[in-house]
Amino acid sequence: MQLVVARIGRAHGIKGEVTVEVRTDEPELRLGPGAVLATDPASVGPLTIETGRVHSGRLLLRFEGVRDRTGAEALRNTLLIAEVDPEELPEDPDEYYDHQLMDLDVVTKDGTEIGRITEISHLPSQDLFIVERPDGSEVMIPFVEEIVTEIDLEEQRAVIDPPPGLIDDRAEIASGRDAETTAEGEPAPQDPSAPQDPAPEGKA
Repeated sequence: MQLVVARIGRAHGIKGEVTVEVRTDEPELRLGPGAVLATDPASVGPLTIETGRVHSGRLLLRFEGVRDRTGAEALRNTLLIAEVDPEELPEDPDEYYDHQLMDLDVVTKDGTEIGRITEISHLPSQDLFIVERPDGSEVMIPFVEEIVTEIDLEEQRAVIDPPPGLIDDRAEIASGRDAETTAEGEPAPQDPSAPQDPAPEGKA
């Protein structure tokens, strides 16, 4: 099975290094020296990683045969793809590969059906589940422990505890507001014993 593990960014320096947007939780395994990666577009690869280092919090890679800035810039926006055994699991039991999460049913803690995971978006700050709802609309759910409370691969479901507004962004109407209006839309009758505001001044 092929998985996207990185996207090549801009060239760094003049010796063929490139910045990399990492899309794997195991960069030391997938993006280490000697790794041979397929590419998208396919015509660019395969690419063999020659060296790798971290600079100012960014991973820099150099590929065999790429020796200057021009060659590095030609690789910009190329996706790097690793071949992964479908049965292989991440070393950390709390981590998952994208293919394990795709098509999982998403439900709330009380069992309410939300939809199905159709895509995982890897952002610099966090990962997002793109969930298709039964009506065809989509909702984005941050893949963080506070919201995604359980991944059950056997039951093929992800259990979430969404904060207010994440799933349904329609504001709830306060019950007190309902009490002020009757079902016909007329103001509710007031207590006759309650103090009355004076009538507004003006012409009769």
